[in-house]
Amino acid sequence: MEKAGQPGVLRAALLGLCPRCGEGRLFQRYIALEPACARCGLDYSGFIAGDGPAAMVVLVAGFFVAGAALIVELAYSPPYWVHAVLWLPTILIVTLSLLRVAKAAFIVLQYRHNAGDSGMEI
Repeated sequence: MEKAGQPGVLRAALLGLCPRCGEGRLFQRYIALEPACARCGLDYSGFIAGDGPAAMVVLVAGFFVAGAALIVELAYSPPYWVHAVLWLPTILIVTLSLLRVAKAAFIVLQYRHNAGDSGMEI
């Protein structure tokens, strides 16, 4: 359940907004986090997405692109260079476009569930 004034998880993740106020930016560059929200002052240093977003994006994008490559191979049997021209840029575009959204979603969900960095040494 959303608290009053908080943006929805999907909206905050898609637009890269602060999970608390929904107005400040989450990212300063493509996937580098701002130190804190410029609007409400929420400190982003406790949010660690780790490799979760990258792993999720690779699995999802790999599934769809490999499936599409298999369909093209079975339907048209193109030479290997056609596969390279089609699928290398496709996988690059798909993974890079989903990575920012996935990282934002992980961070927004960490905030919503109070699951920030515990400070424990491993």
